[in-house]
Amino acid sequence: MGFGFIIFIVATIGWHIGLYGMFKKAGIEGWKAFVPFYNTWCMVEKMELKKYWFVLQFIPIAGQFITIWILIKFIEHFGRFNFWHHAAAVFLPFVYFPYMGFSKNERYAGTSVVNNYKKSAAREWIDAAAFAVVAATIIRTFVFEAYVIPTPSMEKSLLVNDYLFVSKSAYGPRIPNTPIAMPFVHHTIPFANTKSYVEWIHIPYTRWFASPVQRNDVVVFNFPGGDTVINKPGFQAEFAYYDEMHDYMRKGDSEQKARENILNDPETYPIIIRPVDKQENYVKRCVGIAGDTLRLVNGIVYVNGQQSIVQPKSQLWYTVKTNGQQFDYEILKNEIDVDVSKEIDRPNGGMDNHRNKIELDDYDAKNGQYKMLLTNDKLEKLKKLPIVQSVTVSDEGGDFFYPSYYYYRPDSVRDINNFPSLWVPKKGATIELNDDTYWKYQRVIRSYEGNELEYVNGKYLLNGAPATQYTFKMNYYWMMGDNRHNSQDSRFWGFVPEDHVVGKASLIWFSWEGGPRWKRLFRWIK
Repeated sequence: MGFGFIIFIVATIGWHIGLYGMFKKAGIEGWKAFVPFYNTWCMVEKMELKKYWFVLQFIPIAGQFITIWILIKFIEHFGRFNFWHHAAAVFLPFVYFPYMGFSKNERYAGTSVVNNYKKSAAREWIDAAAFAVVAATIIRTFVFEAYVIPTPSMEKSLLVNDYLFVSKSAYGPRIPNTPIAMPFVHHTIPFANTKSYVEWIHIPYTRWFASPVQRNDVVVFNFPGGDTVINKPGFQAEFAYYDEMHDYMRKGDSEQKARENILNDPETYPIIIRPVDKQENYVKRCVGIAGDTLRLVNGIVYVNGQQSIVQPKSQLWYTVKTNGQQFDYEILKNEIDVDVSKEIDRPNGGMDNHRNKIELDDYDAKNGQYKMLLTNDKLEKLKKLPIVQSVTVSDEGGDFFYPSYYYYRPDSVRDINNFPSLWVPKKGATIELNDDTYWKYQRVIRSYEGNELEYVNGKYLLNGAPATQYTFKMNYYWMMGDNRHNSQDSRFWGFVPEDHVVGKASLIWFSWEGGPRWKRLFRWIK
């Protein structure tokens, strides 16, 4: 947990303690200050505002302005109308609220004072909007950002519609490459299908108080294949520009020809280029840090020759063979906590797109076999059942995959459960340029570190000059989903550069599936 995130927790406590004192002065029971959302309901009720102001807080983006406005109105009911008082309430509430709540010089004045103060509605909203934009920008850049899990690639560690706090301070806050942008949106203005940013000013990669990603951290980062995007449905991050290039290369085209096929057909392939900080956000687990050597054997990652930690909630498809008997579904569900579902989407090559549960209808009576998607802890329970004879990792969820243009030859085909040793680039480390390293690291050298690299007449040319070695400028990481058979990850698109790292997924603050998942609220992410 980063230092900045600790500051955030302390500030949150100070904010609520101050609000407790303010509630007491306003004649509201103090404990209500500590209940999220109920506290703003109490403020709206006390100030005799229309009740719909409370509801409007839940509108995406606009709701933040409403909450800021409610806080400013509450301060005004203490007789404080000065701009600097309002600024302190927004930017320093963990200091200002305790002062207002416990200072003998401050008291709750009520609606009569507010009614006697003449301030236009437009001025109130302008103040609230300005405060909200600046406060949100500072918090999102330097402290934390909210993120929602969109796909099942991290299940069961993280579930679809888990709402996370991502600590920006864990690895040091990254300064935006594109500081001129519309607040509260990522790369596209909603409903307008146009960029939310301009590149008049472009700041090179800068990270304050930088610290490296640690092995097994759950990390939010910008999708490395998202620098060049085919801007139409079905593509974007779902099917990247480089995947389309690789399809052409597997059919026999050269790299140059594959690129020309796409770029010379803008109607089929409308291309946009995105800076690093505006590429799609992904969340995966870091299984390999800079300098590590990785290999995958039967779905298990080995790091520097040692088996990596197997996360208890990580998932793989397994072939489960019985002695001929069929499973009792009630025993599986109640005693082993296996998810039983007869309506599921089986993996069919479309990674990250389906919410998979165990398919118990897929029963091969002749061989007494099932296909099951199991977490590691459920696997161990299942093995102990007397009817189970063997459990082996299945090739379900992608069978074989093409590791694409990123780090192997275009004609390579690798088993999704197995690949040979691969070294993760480290800042300052030097490699020999040869046929093997060219294919593994050419994208790193070109796209992420800004060089020209060519192979001409038996020689490697680096920025136009003959070269036999290359020294890396950044650290890189290898990211994988805990739901290994349903995850687009580094096996498909290669290394994650340090300048793509957004922050560490730290806390689940909310979770939803047809209603709140109460047991998941306010859980630290491991």
